[in-house]
Amino acid sequence: MPVTKSTEATTAAAQTTADSTAHSLRYAWYVVGVLTLLYAFSFIDRQIFSLLVSPLRRDLHIGDAKMSLLIGFSFALFYTFFGIPLGRLADIYSRRLIIAAGLVLWSGFTASCGLAQSFEIMLLLRMGVGVGEAALSPAAYSLITDYFPRERLATALSVYSMGIYIGSGLAFILGGLVMRFVSGQDTFDLPVVGATRPWQLIFFLVGLPGVLVSLLLGAVIVIVGLQLRSRIEHVQNTIVGALLLATGVAFAAYELLGRGHGHPHPHPASPPQPQTQEQ
Repeated sequence: MPVTKSTEATTAAAQTTADSTAHSLRYAWYVVGVLTLLYAFSFIDRQIFSLLVSPLRRDLHIGDAKMSLLIGFSFALFYTFFGIPLGRLADIYSRRLIIAAGLVLWSGFTASCGLAQSFEIMLLLRMGVGVGEAALSPAAYSLITDYFPRERLATALSVYSMGIYIGSGLAFILGGLVMRFVSGQDTFDLPVVGATRPWQLIFFLVGLPGVLVSLLLGAVIVIVGLQLRSRIEHVQNTIVGALLLATGVAFAAYELLGRGHGHPHPHPASPPQPQTQEQ
């Protein structure tokens, strides 16, 4: 059966669509990987607190009731109730910016827990961690839903949910390794902070990497936005230039056609010559 041009065009269009779909799915899985990593980061910051109960009780002079407020209630209350308005913001504004801002908040508040010198300050910082982490999941679920077709959405959401268990496991593994590393010394002399207890250093080590990652993520978002804006401005300038060029060509054509086919302007009449009689 001979292959017609229409068949070749249809095959080429189908191949282009398949390549575009494969590229979109690769990028979609990349997005899921980044979101899963951030989810694991959030659980590390959340669970590391339970490894520091003894030194916190000793240095901050707090009892079991206050310690339970720091570990559970203060975080869970703000994490739960701020998830609803932050989810609404994810419906209206940029979800990437909301995730980046949440990462800055929870990482910054986690690192700031290392500077707390009283129960009240630590309680406020733990509330801030809850607010920051509440920004992640609503925006993440919305992004994943947009990137994946219906038949692959459940798999993508399952991969993202792995961040809970990855982060919980890494929190205890990394926390145990860090505690083993810092337990051999009573205080550490840091350049800006000064004398620092081991539990304070652990909060710094856990929280500050998230701040750096959030700054890099924010820089990428800004760069992409500037590039997109530059492309939009370039397209707008091209359209305006094309319109001006088309207007100029149309005006020139009108002038040429009008002079070539229009009525000629009458020439001024010459004065009558005097007639002479023949002799």
